[in-house]
Amino acid sequence: MDPNWQLRGCCDREQRVFLITVGVFTLAILALWRTFLLTPFKLITVFLHEASHAIACKLTCGQVEGMEVHANEGGATQTRGGIYWLILPAGYLGSSFWGMVLIIASTNLLTSRIAAGCLILSLLIVLFIAKNWTLRGLCIGLIIFIAVVWVIQEFTTVRILRYIILFIGVMNCLFSVWDIYDDLISRRVHSSDAEKFAELCPCPCTGTGWGVIWGMISFIFLCAAIYLGLVILS
Repeated sequence: MDPNWQLRGCCDREQRVFLITVGVFTLAILALWRTFLLTPFKLITVFLHEASHAIACKLTCGQVEGMEVHANEGGATQTRGGIYWLILPAGYLGSSFWGMVLIIASTNLLTSRIAAGCLILSLLIVLFIAKNWTLRGLCIGLIIFIAVVWVIQEFTTVRILRYIILFIGVMNCLFSVWDIYDDLISRRVHSSDAEKFAELCPCPCTGTGWGVIWGMISFIFLCAAIYLGLVILS
């Protein structure tokens, strides 16, 4: 069956449920943004941010020496070698990309299982290179959480795994866009990835300028995820 790229006949019941769920999750995230309830999910986004730095480092033949995620929603990845101007933007853009992947994966039960399995595997790998107990605790807690949801999914009539994956995906995309705005546009953190990237890049663009560019790309990832989700469900 050919993909319905034009979304002819949109939207059927499954597509409406998908759009409504994304909308509800978005409103809930915005309403609860400054509460402790979202802290674990924000730390997941920080984890994916740092993991994206690490992946870019390994793909460019560098060495990852350690990763940290801090309780104040900060993080750090220690790398050696690799292509620095590819490693730097990989954090913000990578976390947005993984958010897009998780949103798309949530449209199907099988791909939701695959996404959950990949998350558990990546968390197990990171557990052994984590440099602080906040990251270790996050890895252990998230592994247990996903495993419990998966068991409930398989042995009861409650089908919530895909919605957990969708929530993490939406949270990741929104947090990435907000993090770019907060760090690079509203208060301009001089030690940010974009400021460092601006120092390396020969083009006349400031860290704030790169923040705007990266923020637009992150928002495009979110829109692409919703569009592709509708295509898959059509």
